[in-house]
Amino acid sequence: MEVVMVIVIGCLFAGATYLMLSKSLLRIIIGTGLLSHGAHLLLLTMGGLKKGAPPLLDVQAEHYVDPVPQALILTAIVISFGVTAFLLVLAYRSYQEIGTDNIERMRGKEDHD
Repeated sequence: MEVVMVIVIGCLFAGATYLMLSKSLLRIIIGTGLLSHGAHLLLLTMGGLKKGAPPLLDVQAEHYVDPVPQALILTAIVISFGVTAFLLVLAYRSYQEIGTDNIERMRGKEDHD
């Protein structure tokens, strides 16, 4: 199962890198979202995909699941949601002011493709 997760994480990182290198601001925001999802899956995979009982005092089991990676991922999801919402509002406001989402035009370069 870890091999499949590594392939998915690699595809997410590759897609995020491709989108973040484009000139469109909306594609850059989608790329950061994909990068954060890849990081969440990486944290989950590095924590280990183990089967076991929840770490409760009442439950007697041979193997327990470590809750720390899940707590880290939950925190990272909340933070990435906040950053994505902020970037979307910032992109919308810049589109209202400038009238484009092209990064080259935002910098003031007139010789664009």
